[in-house]
Order: sequence, then structure tokens, then C-alpha cells
Amino acid sequence: MSTHVRYSVIIPMYNEEAVIQETYRRIKKVMGTTGEAYELLFVNDGSTDNCAQMIEEYTYWDERVKLIDLSRNFGHQIAITAGMDYSLGDAVVIIDADLQDPPELILDMISEWKNGYEVVYAKRIKRNGESLFKKWTASLFYRVLRYSTDISIPVDTGDFRLIDRKVCEELKRLPEKNRFVRGLVSWVGFRQKAIEYERDERLAGETKYPLKRMIKLSLDGITSFSYKPLKLAGYLGVLLSGAGFLYLMYVLYLALFTDAAVKGWASMIGITLTFNGFVLIMLGILGEYVGRIYDETKGRPLYIVQEFYSGRKQQSAAEQRVAQLNKS
Repeated sequence: MSTHVRYSVIIPMYNEEAVIQETYRRIKKVMGTTGEAYELLFVNDGSTDNCAQMIEEYTYWDERVKLIDLSRNFGHQIAITAGMDYSLGDAVVIIDADLQDPPELILDMISEWKNGYEVVYAKRIKRNGESLFKKWTASLFYRVLRYSTDISIPVDTGDFRLIDRKVCEELKRLPEKNRFVRGLVSWVGFRQKAIEYERDERLAGETKYPLKRMIKLSLDGITSFSYKPLKLAGYLGVLLSGAGFLYLMYVLYLALFTDAAVKGWASMIGITLTFNGFVLIMLGILGEYVGRIYDETKGRPLYIVQEFYSGRKQQSAAEQRVAQLNKS
């Protein structure tokens, strides 16, 4: 195999034992048709099943396979970042291990990359095998994100994409802790093009993005690229304060110029609760931003690699020391 790697394929995985063998087979088949040197970077994001052990075995006899074994679950976006840090290819492809994104589309991405595009991303025109709630919330998120941010983040796109080496190097310079990779790719710019496709149903296993993780990813995306929620708090504050002032004038008018009894204790309580709820929501939004500032100031690494298997199983520390002694 050539020492120069043309393509790096990053495959983050978390408990994908049921599908990882087929994932390896299909991606290897697709990349083999390119006729150029490639590497498959599997990133184990703290899996508790046997998918990491399976990929480790592949490294014994397939020198194109590499395994980045993280010390615990750091999250999908961090796993992608680890893969980019270790990648060597002129072009870097990011694809999930669940096979919802068809590996065969990589060939179309490579074709567009050779035509001069530095970023080629896959845009979903249909999502098979997902609930109506998942489809609706995903669609809503992308459109809220587009409205909230000052950069153009394509709607209905995930992390399935090809990026040029120069784009990868720029992304490696961005040290953010709460990462939203697809947003960062849009932020760095360069020539970008979409390829439309229909997303498949999961071949096996369960989704690794339940509602809780989707909400966190949404918050990471919005707070990383926009401060409009903070501006919205100011606008709503002015609106509610004005409405409260007008209501107060109405109550004073009734008390001073009419014989009507001042009613509405229930409505007053309702308004008070509404204002208090608004204040707490705004405190929560401020807390999200402050919490992210706190994360950035800690200075901790984004991830910790427990083991790295490159082409073949790495020697243990003891074996390396013995080899060094024998050379001396």
C-alpha cells in the first residue's frame, strides 16, 4: 500500500456491534473501486458492546483499518473531531456507522471534489424509517438554526460529507468544546456543494440520537453560532413590560374615575406567574451561554485516546521498551 493516503474515511461508532461488520464490508467495497490509497478510521466512542474488539481484529489483517479507541463516551461530535485529528488523506469523508447514509454516495462526493469543490455534503430529501415526530423536530431545528445564525448552515444535512485537507486543517484550529461540526464546516467557508439523497432506515440497532441528545445538539448549534436568543430576551422583556404598564394604567383608571370594583386577582396572579416564568426562561438561556464560556475556560482536552491501532495491533509499552533496549 502507498505511504501517501488519498482518502480518509472517519466512522464514529457507539454500540454498533449489530451493523459494524456490514458497514466495514460496504465502505471497503466502495473505496476499493477508487483505485487509490485510503484509510478507514473507526472511532470507538466508549462503546459497551464488542464493536471495538471487532474492528481491532480487522486491523490485524487489513492495514487500511485504524481504530481510535477513546477512553470513554465523549459524544458523536467529539468522535468526529478525533477522527479528523488522526486523518492523513487529501480528502476526508465523515459517515456514521449505522448505514443510514449510503456509502456508495462517497463516489459522487469524490467526483465533485475532483471538480474543485472543497466541501461536498449530503442533503436529505427523504428520511426513511423515522417517526413523524423525529422528522418534524429535525426539520424545525434546521430552520430555527438557519434563522438564528448569521452564517448559512444548509438545512436537512447531517455530518455525512467530504472535506478537503485544507478544510480539515482549518477545523483542527478551532478548539471549541461544545462542537457542532456541520456548523463549523459552514463557518470556515470554501467552495461547497450539496448532493441530494434519500436516507435509509437503520440496518440494525437503535438510534444513538434520542430526544435528549437531539436537544443538546440543537443547543450546541444555536449557542455556538448565534446570540439572537439573548437579543430576543430583550425584545420580549420590552414587550411584556409595556403590556404590564398598560394594564397598570387600566387598573388606575378604573379605581380613580369609575365606580367599578377592581377585579382580577386571578388574572394578576396569572400575569405574575407569566412574568416569573419568562424571567426564569431567560436565566436558563443566559445559563447556557455562561456554561459554555465556563467549559471553554477549563482548558481540558477534547478527548482522551485509550489505544490507537494503526494497520496492525500496536506493541505494548513493555514490548516497545524491550525493542529499544535491544537496539541500544
